[in-house]
Amino acid sequence: MAKKKVVILATGGTIAGVGKPGENLGYTSGQIAGADLVAAVPEIADYADVSVEQICNVNSDDMTSEIWLKLARRIDELEADAVVITHGTDTMDETAYFLSLTLRTDKPVVLTGSMRPATAKDPDGPANLLGAVRAAVGFVVDDEPTENNVWVYFGDELFDARRVQKCSASQLQPMDVDDMPASKDPLFFDVSDLQELPKVNVVYFGVDSDPRILEYAASVSEGVVIAGAGAGEFSLKWAASLARVMESMPLPVVVSSRINHGTVTLNTSLAPDAIAAGNLPPQKAAILLRLALAQTNSISKIRKIFARA
Repeated sequence: MAKKKVVILATGGTIAGVGKPGENLGYTSGQIAGADLVAAVPEIADYADVSVEQICNVNSDDMTSEIWLKLARRIDELEADAVVITHGTDTMDETAYFLSLTLRTDKPVVLTGSMRPATAKDPDGPANLLGAVRAAVGFVVDDEPTENNVWVYFGDELFDARRVQKCSASQLQPMDVDDMPASKDPLFFDVSDLQELPKVNVVYFGVDSDPRILEYAASVSEGVVIAGAGAGEFSLKWAASLARVMESMPLPVVVSSRINHGTVTLNTSLAPDAIAAGNLPPQKAAILLRLALAQTNSISKIRKIFARA
């Protein structure tokens, strides 16, 4: 049987990081080319016919919507059986969620990365890369694919792209899943003609947080996500500020929670005209809001999109 063709799209991250030999910290991400990462794992050739393309080589904190759109377009164009994306862990859950909402492909797409740089004494990148390739060609996929067929492979585990979230800053397995249930009516956004996404900022509420932060965010955004306390709560001062914002510059405001798990149901006494994020954490709510704004400026229509998420 002929080997399946897998294209590896390299974007940088810790898996391509370089630091002092033998040390896990103090490295610079996005230094090694994707082709060199693959060459360092010759076992990959036992499972797939692999080619590599370098999309970018950055720390994932420097990921942009322009890179996301480039990735989505390239994946749709590729004549391959599967795609693996090497990516930094900090924003891997965001890229995975974006791709799950914007790809309509039969090709399995698997993101992976590492918590240790390539120059560490015992780097985890090679095993994750090999595992991601094997998962992409169907060797270790135990569950039925999601509607969009996008996954994250990390530390011998496979995660649904819509539910994955980085939940540890230091453990070798940093990924977990959030509480978002599987959608019976999955959302899809056509981004093939977009060059960038609308600007959305996330503002984080804490005790004595100055509400002017919210007002400034609204002034430089097309939409705002509030990472509230508990089930999306915030102070009366923030509620007053939010009311002024929505009266002076009507824009969609989504209320989410800074807690990793649980459902946000809108407190209408604090934010009567806002949109509840439901089970989405702030960073994913921001992605969905950006994609929704690329389609419509209608707050009522955006509210319906979030109700489906």
